Amino acid sequence: MNNKIEPNNETAVFGGGCFWCTEAVFSNLKGVNNVVPGYSGGTLENPTYNDVCTGETGHAEVIKIEFDPKEISFEQLLEVFFQTHDPTTLNRQGADVGTQYRSVIFYTNIEQKQLAEKYIEKLDDKKLHERKIVTEISELSEFYSAENYHIDYYSRNSNQPYCRFVIDPKIEKLNKHFKHLIAE
Repeated sequence: MNNKIEPNNETAVFGGGCFWCTEAVFSNLKGVNNVVPGYSGGTLENPTYNDVCTGETGHAEVIKIEFDPKEISFEQLLEVFFQTHDPTTLNRQGADVGTQYRSVIFYTNIEQKQLAEKYIEKLDDKKLHERKIVTEISELSEFYSAENYHIDYYSRNSNQPYCRFVIDPKIEKLNKHFKHLIAE
């Protein structure tokens, strides 16, 4: 992953459960230049993983995605986001339970907010899920980077049981449905 921030890049911030999962998914996409796991949406300044895991800080585990909109659009990122996690479960993704695992989009501009709202409305109208989408849409106020040991977690620990049973199926889904968006 290229850690260089290009001047024409845009930023998207998504929370869809454990940030190890979302980082692994979005790191594979062409046009995505950087993915950083972190925390947003809470009240505590400079939270740690242990702070956030209490569920008392209000933060969600999120990823900050730096992307080139000439190579991948925000709408395409939304499509991947909504198909690689369950946006209908409140404060939960699989066995990960708590407000820190909520489905959330922290928009960085009004266009992102409007696109996210329209996308959710379209998904609910098509009734693609048995339940309504509960993804929160909030303005990004602060993003705090996670500790270094969380960065590139999947690529460094892909044989760990959590990675094999939780992240691998998400990567398989990405490869099956979004082959055209995967970086070579």
